[in-house]
Amino acid sequence: MAISTPIERAPYAADPAKSRGRRVAEPPSASRNDFRRDCDRIIHSAAFRRLAHKTQVFVYHEGDHFRTRLTHTLEVVQIARSLARALGLDEDLAEAAALAHDLGHPPFGHAGERALDECLKAAGGFDHNAQALRIVTALERRYARFDGLNLTWETLEGLVKHNGPLLDRAGQPTARYAAHGVPAPILAYSRLQDLELWSYASAEAQAAALADDIAYDAHDIDDGLRAELFTLDDIAAVPAVGAIVREIDTGLDASRRTHETVRRIITRMIEDVMAETARRAAALKPKSSAEVRNAAAAMVAFSPAMAKADADIKGFLYPRMYRSDRVMGVMTDAEGVVRDLFGHYTASIADLPPEWRERLDVSDEAARARRVGDYIAGMTDRYALIEHARYFKATPELR
Repeated sequence: MAISTPIERAPYAADPAKSRGRRVAEPPSASRNDFRRDCDRIIHSAAFRRLAHKTQVFVYHEGDHFRTRLTHTLEVVQIARSLARALGLDEDLAEAAALAHDLGHPPFGHAGERALDECLKAAGGFDHNAQALRIVTALERRYARFDGLNLTWETLEGLVKHNGPLLDRAGQPTARYAAHGVPAPILAYSRLQDLELWSYASAEAQAAALADDIAYDAHDIDDGLRAELFTLDDIAAVPAVGAIVREIDTGLDASRRTHETVRRIITRMIEDVMAETARRAAALKPKSSAEVRNAAAAMVAFSPAMAKADADIKGFLYPRMYRSDRVMGVMTDAEGVVRDLFGHYTASIADLPPEWRERLDVSDEAARARRVGDYIAGMTDRYALIEHARYFKATPELR
C-alpha cells in the first residue's frame, strides 16, 4: 500500500502556541490547542446548531436533499481542511474559520438579509459577517465569565476578513465597503481588540474563504440540477465546466454524470489553488504568518484562469438559479415574513422572550431595533414561520 508523504509544515503557517490569545484570558486546555478549542466552541454553540434549519438557496419545504447552511458549512470545512493539509497550514485554524463563516446568516438566506438590512437601515443596517462577529463575541451566552465564545484573535480576524481587508492602510474603506462603510459592529469590536482591518487574514483563513467559493460553485450546480432549474448541457456552456463534462463517459446515468462533474470541479479548483499558492509563496517568500498578513495581495488564491472560471460559474448560476422565478417567488414571500416580524416586535417589544428584554432601554429606538434584529436573525426558517403564524392571519407556505 502506498503511503502519502506528510506535507511539511509551512514556515508561514499559524502556530496555536503563538496565538495572540483571547480577549478574556483563560487557562490553557490540557487536551486541546487554542485553535482546536475554537472549533469545538463553535460546533457546540446554539448559532451553529441553528444552521441546520436555515436556507442556503432552497427553503426546507423544497425537500430534504437540498443543502442547508449547515451542510454547506460542513462541505466548506472539508475543503478548507484539505487545502490546509496540502499547503502545510494549520488545519484547526482553517476549520475554525470555515465553521464560523456563515453563523451570522438570518433565516431565508440572502432574502432574509436583504429584509433585515432594510428594516435596520436607521440603526446601521444588517451584514451577516458583522452579525457573525456579534454572535461569537456577545450574543452567545454559555460561559460564566464572559458573553460570546471568547475565540482567539486569529479566528476572529479570519471571520471578519473573510473577503479580504476592510480598510486600506490610510483607514479608508476598501472597494467592497466604499458605498456603505465598514459595518459599525466590526469597527466597534476592533476598537476593543484590534483586528487590524487593513491587513489580510492568515493563510488558513484565506484557504477557508476559497473553500467557500469552491463549495458554492460545485454544490450549487448540484442543487440546481436536482431542482431542474437547468441541465448538464446548459451548465456545460460555461467553458471550464464544459471541458469537464466532455471528459465524462456519456453512457453513465444522469446522477452519476452530475456527481462526477461536481467531484472533478472541486478537484480542479483545489489543485489550482495549490499551484497558484505555491507560485505566490515562492515569490513572496514569507517566513511567518505576519508576513502573509502584511502582503500586498492574498497569497492563497485562484490562478487568473480559475478566477475567471469561478466568475463564469457564478455568472451562470445568478440568473438561472439565485434569481430564477421559482426561487425569487419564494424569497419575495420570505422577505415579507421577516419584515412583518420586525414590525410586530418593534411595536410590541413585550412579545420578545424575557431574556431578550433584559437590560434593554426601550426608549432607545436604535437599541430596540437592533435587539429585535438580533432575535429575528437567530431564528431558523421554521421558527420564523411559526412565529409569523402566531401574530398574523395569513402566513405564506414558501413553496
